[in-house]
Amino acid sequence: MAGNTGYAVELLLIEEQLTALERSAERLRAMNDDAPSAEIEMRINEVVDRAAPLERRRQELLADFDTSASVTIAPQETQPPLTEIQVKVDAIRKRQKSRQQAADNLNKDIQPELDFLNGIERTDEYAAQDQKLERERSKLLPARYTNRDFFVADIFGYSLKDDAATMEAPVFSLKTQKDFSVWEWTSKDGSRHIEVSPSVKYGRATMHDKSVLIFVTSQMTEALNRERPDAQNRAVRFTVHNYLVATNKPTGGAEYERLETTLDRLKGTTIKTTIRTGDKRVKEAFGIIDSWTIVERSPNDERMIAVEVVISKWLYNAIQAHEVLTLHPDYFRLRKPLERRLYELARKHCGAQSSWKIGLDLLREKCGAQSHIRAFRSQIQGIVQADTLPEYRMTYSDVTDQVTFYTKDSKRLLTAIATGKSPLTNGSGSLDR
Repeated sequence: MAGNTGYAVELLLIEEQLTALERSAERLRAMNDDAPSAEIEMRINEVVDRAAPLERRRQELLADFDTSASVTIAPQETQPPLTEIQVKVDAIRKRQKSRQQAADNLNKDIQPELDFLNGIERTDEYAAQDQKLERERSKLLPARYTNRDFFVADIFGYSLKDDAATMEAPVFSLKTQKDFSVWEWTSKDGSRHIEVSPSVKYGRATMHDKSVLIFVTSQMTEALNRERPDAQNRAVRFTVHNYLVATNKPTGGAEYERLETTLDRLKGTTIKTTIRTGDKRVKEAFGIIDSWTIVERSPNDERMIAVEVVISKWLYNAIQAHEVLTLHPDYFRLRKPLERRLYELARKHCGAQSSWKIGLDLLREKCGAQSHIRAFRSQIQGIVQADTLPEYRMTYSDVTDQVTFYTKDSKRLLTAIATGKSPLTNGSGSLDR
C-alpha cells in the first residue's frame, strides 16, 4: 500500500505540473495567433519540451500502478473502500480516457472538412504552378495588342507631359465661368495664326479642362517610349478614377459630372490654325477632341466608370513627333488658371536657361488674359508675392514694367549670374535693381 501511495502522490504532482504547462501553452498559442512572433514560438516549444518527459513519467506511473493493483495477497469476499488517493488516481485515468475519446470523435467529425481543405490546398498548388508557367511564358513572348483600335491609358509611374503647341498659344480660357468670346492670336512674323471659337452651349475650354489633354498626352508619350503598338491610335480609353487621382482631383460623385461637362467643352471648342505640329502645317478647323464616349457605367448610379476620347489629329501629330515638355508634378496643385498658364510659359521659354524676361503687355497677350492691363498687373504682383509656381520664381519691375521668370535651382542661377548670362544682372555682373 505504501508503494501505491508513493506512485499516487508523484502522479498527482506530475498532473498538476502538466495542467499548468498546458494552460501556459494555450495562452502562448492565443498570443501567437493574434500577433505571430518568433519569440513566442520559441517559448511554446520550450513548454512542449518541458511537458514531454513529465508525460512519459505519468504513463510509466499509471502502468506501474495498474500492475501493482492487479496483484492480490488473498481473496476477499468484499472489496475494501478506496482511499482518497486511489479515487483521485481513478479520476485522472477517467479524464485521460475521456480526452482521448473526445479527440478521436473530433477527428472523425471533421474529417470531411479536412479532406475539403486538403483539396483546396492542392488546387492552390496547381494554380501557383500555372502562374509560374505563365510568368515563364511571358519571358519568351512579348505582349501583343492585336485587333485593338484604341489606346488604353493604364500606365503607372509616368511623368507629366504637355504639348508644345498649346503651351505656346493660349488656346484655353483663364475664366472659371462660361466664356463665349472668340479668341484670335497671330505671331509677330505672321507665320502662325490661331482662332479659338467656343461651344455655343458650354463655352470655351478652360485651363482646368486641359487636365484631360495633359493626362492623355502623358500616357501616350510614355507608351511610345515603351514602344506599345496601341499608342498609334487616336482613340484613348481610361478609367475616370485613375484620371481624377492622376490630376489631383477629388474622387467624389460631383467630379464625375464635371468631367462630362469638361469633355463637352473640349468637343465643342473649335480651333482654326496654321500652327505646325509634327512637321505638318495644314490650315484647318477642328475640335480640341473629335469625340468622346462612355464605355462603362456603374450598375448602381449610372456614373461613368470608363470613357473613350478621340483626340484631334493636331494634338496626335504633336505627341507622335514628341513635341512635348515635362511638367512638374505640382502643376496640378496650382489653384488659379493664370498660375497654370504662367508656369506653362516659364517651362517653355526658360527651358535649359536660368531665366526669361518679358514685358507685361506681351505676357498678358501670351496668357490670353482678357482683363485690363491694370487688373492683370495686380494679379501678377499677387502671384509674385505668393511664390506658388513650381520650379520657377517671378519678379516684377514697376520701372521697366517687365516680369522675369528665373529657376529655383540656385546652382544654375548662380552660374548664369556669374557669367553675366542672366537677365537678373544688368550686364556688369551686378544684380539689376
